Amino acid sequence: MKILVVNGVNINMTGMRESIYGTETLDEINARLKAFVQNKGCVIDFFQSNSEGEIVDRLQRGDFDGLIINAGAYSHYSYAIADALKYVKAKKIEVHISNILAREPFRRTSVTSESCDGCVTGMGADGYLLAAEYLTWQK
Repeated sequence: MKILVVNGVNINMTGMRESIYGTETLDEINARLKAFVQNKGCVIDFFQSNSEGEIVDRLQRGDFDGLIINAGAYSHYSYAIADALKYVKAKKIEVHISNILAREPFRRTSVTSESCDGCVTGMGADGYLLAAEYLTWQK
């Protein structure tokens, strides 16, 4: 199984941003996630962009069996990413490091969630591992 992890706007600043996002850098999160899925016999690819169009282009490639996406602030208003997710045939899990339901009103809605199979929110960086666990379950 090949898993793609897509991180959006400002996620590259994780570990340097507000404490609500934790202290791990994106590279550290990716390293933990890579070790986790390799132990399950999977291949993982990482993509991060602050550009909405680049994220859409990457999703449209469709060269993966499972998707973990944290679109960052784009989750709250990017209908372009939401539409691109609708055409992804792979299982898709949205991740939010912070609990968006306990945040500012504009952050409580994710327009991209309904295009995904599930959502992990408020579990910190471990949310990526939970999403990977779901994608790699033997069914």
